Amino acid sequence: MARLENKVAFITGGGTGIGKGIARCLFEEGASVVLAQRRFEVAQEAARSLDPTGARARGIGLDISDKSRVESVVRVVLDAFGRIDVLVNNASVTGKAAIRRFLDMDEAFVHQVIDVNLKGKIFCSQAVAKTMKDRGGGAIIHISSVGALAAQEGASAYCATKAAFTGLTRAMALELISYGIRVNCIAPGDIEIQTNREVLTDLRAMGVSGDYFRRIPAGRRGSPEEIGKVAAFLACDDSRYIVGETIVVDGGFLLY
Repeated sequence: MARLENKVAFITGGGTGIGKGIARCLFEEGASVVLAQRRFEVAQEAARSLDPTGARARGIGLDISDKSRVESVVRVVLDAFGRIDVLVNNASVTGKAAIRRFLDMDEAFVHQVIDVNLKGKIFCSQAVAKTMKDRGGGAIIHISSVGALAAQEGASAYCATKAAFTGLTRAMALELISYGIRVNCIAPGDIEIQTNREVLTDLRAMGVSGDYFRRIPAGRRGSPEEIGKVAAFLACDDSRYIVGETIVVDGGFLLY
């Protein structure tokens, strides 16, 4: 039997990049998956690639920085599937959109990064955790970054929000474990997705030197599915005694 058979997973940012890899891994472990993305058509296409029938994979449009919309979407998911067993808080302002030299960050940019990367995860977690509490438990998984643990040039606001996940994960875990809700976090390293294949070239084009980009001891960039397999582990009962932890998945990126 698959480890997530009869479970329902709600994955923000599930239509692209790391989120799409996570969605595929959870789906292959037996879960029904709801992929939330700001652009509905992207979420819908990704869901159809997993299950053309729509029985076990659905896409939905969602801006996670909009609290009322988050609450509305959670109700829609409950109406469709009856439960949410796993929440993966993956959606973030990332890649080129998150790059801005510190002295060039304007107010709108700072608000956007914090509203999505931090406040949005809190809104999603609150809405879903309330339903998990009523059902006796579940798993919440935040997707952070090695940027939480090591500075990244041109990404001050991004690194600040990712670093916040460590404290958010631990504090949420402390409060929610009594309801059977386990909260953990994954900090991916350099994961290759469509939008960051030429990351150093892109950084330099945006006025960032790129001099501080680390080499990876494993000798290659990671794949979204390698994050997805760790998410599947944290979502299932095999990890039931792991609470409030941040697991780094980086091919040795932070070893030196």
